[in-house]
Amino acid sequence: MGKMSGSQAVVKCLEEEGIKTIFGYPGGAVIDLFDALMDSDINNVLVRHEQGAVHAADGFARVTGEVGVALLTSGPGATNGVTGIATAYMDSIPMVILTGQVPRALIGNDAFQEVDIVGISRPCTKHNYLVSDLDQLIPTLREAFYIAKSGRPGPVLVDLPKDLMASQLTYPEKKDIKISSYQPTYKPHPVQIERACKKIMQAKKPVLYVGGGVILSDSSNELRELAIKLNIPVTMTLMGLGAFPGTHDLSMGMLGMHGTYTANMAVAECDLLIAVGARFDDRVTGKLEDFAAKSQKIHIDIDPTSISKNVKVDVPIVSDCKKALTAINEWFDTKSDINLSDEADRHMPWLETIHDWTVKHPLSYKDDDIIIKPQYVIETLHKHTEGKAIITTEVGQNQMWAAQFYKLDYHRHFVTSGGLGTMGFGLPAAIGAQMAFPDKTVIDIAGDGSIQMNIQELATAKQYNCPVKVAILNNGYLGMVRQWQKLFYNKRYASTTMDVAPDFVDLAKAYGALGLRATTKDEVEPVIKEALATDNIVIMDFKIEKEEGVYPMVPAGKANTEMLLV
Repeated sequence: MGKMSGSQAVVKCLEEEGIKTIFGYPGGAVIDLFDALMDSDINNVLVRHEQGAVHAADGFARVTGEVGVALLTSGPGATNGVTGIATAYMDSIPMVILTGQVPRALIGNDAFQEVDIVGISRPCTKHNYLVSDLDQLIPTLREAFYIAKSGRPGPVLVDLPKDLMASQLTYPEKKDIKISSYQPTYKPHPVQIERACKKIMQAKKPVLYVGGGVILSDSSNELRELAIKLNIPVTMTLMGLGAFPGTHDLSMGMLGMHGTYTANMAVAECDLLIAVGARFDDRVTGKLEDFAAKSQKIHIDIDPTSISKNVKVDVPIVSDCKKALTAINEWFDTKSDINLSDEADRHMPWLETIHDWTVKHPLSYKDDDIIIKPQYVIETLHKHTEGKAIITTEVGQNQMWAAQFYKLDYHRHFVTSGGLGTMGFGLPAAIGAQMAFPDKTVIDIAGDGSIQMNIQELATAKQYNCPVKVAILNNGYLGMVRQWQKLFYNKRYASTTMDVAPDFVDLAKAYGALGLRATTKDEVEPVIKEALATDNIVIMDFKIEKEEGVYPMVPAGKANTEMLLV
């Protein structure tokens, strides 16, 4: 093969990795790369802000399971992307972020638009590289993709000096990637599987506690098989929603700070907690010493550092979730002395207790004939999409209401910033999701504060014909902080009242989108119907109850059983 420029080689490597869409913003340090992309079939999406590029690549990765790619220029272009990189890192999303860098001879000289993005991003990337050797350009990029998608996924940053992009090289032959210091464990140890299965057989009150690892490993089918086979109730983290059907009788919904009464009580009273692809996050556990204190614990996770990090467990299983769940299912299926029907029947008294909790304390709200309740908006969206839409969210009350009231039956259909809680995530993530699946309905459930963080990406959606729908739950506040101020700060609403806000209907029109508004309950359904029937971007501005709260709520430092209810 003849010589080619570094930029052409990078593009060829992206094609070799199967990348069909990237998101980016040009600048001097990456101008050669953008030029090379003109000769490629890769869809190079121009966003309006670098944070939007990384969030869009993140959304694309979450709904497809593929590696998302963002391309940013040096200096402020790279630093603008850091929030998006940290968002992906906290939620273990496979991404490769390519950043431009000043020529090698100028590195360290405070050159124009120079920053040490490798140093800046080190705490929030799975790994990162500054490529200093032309011969290592393509091997480094191949290694970056391998690291991003293997083991526990995560974002990998590759910093590309401008002079390397213009230099000539011979494209290297592809070789198997072997990193001696990085050997993820995929297969579970059979002894640990047997220990886990025997504990499951002994349990009278088991609970499956499911996190985002089940979705990342595409093991929803194996999880569903285990839960139904043995009649084990399931609760999910925010990141795990959709891993098990939300409308199934065994689903208890989300647990934790804004989880259901049923889920929190079941975890508190269970005798065996089976954690699958979850990391015992503080928003899930509440007061740590009281979390599932009556239970033994099994923990399945591909990341050994997550096991017994926050909560000590009895049976650790370091493994890919899919392989571990498959092994557990096979263990039960191949034991001739086990009657699966008897095992399932043994849990019926426990399921009856759970059912009683749900009947007495369902997810609910005080409805109103005129004032729009945000929960009603979510329920109506669910009704008219038949639960099949891809839902992205911003962060705050809107995110929690979506998690509670949009019953997710499908994995990779709920895209939200869990670990970092990044406002402004939902709209660019929705664009990424829509580009991955042009024929699906994609809805960003937003608040009037959060949507303004990256609202410029409406121009990106319009330019690339992404008919995303944005449902703004507009209460004139930064709602979640206001709720805390109401409950714990004597209603001193410091910097949470948004006295000046855009007219979102007029703003939609300015971007070539359709703007719709509902101010009373009877206007909600017609607005949603029109939005879903429109082949264009639509902003739905729902003027909701101004001081509606998200309940249940576990106050900071309290046990999950100490919930504030409606």
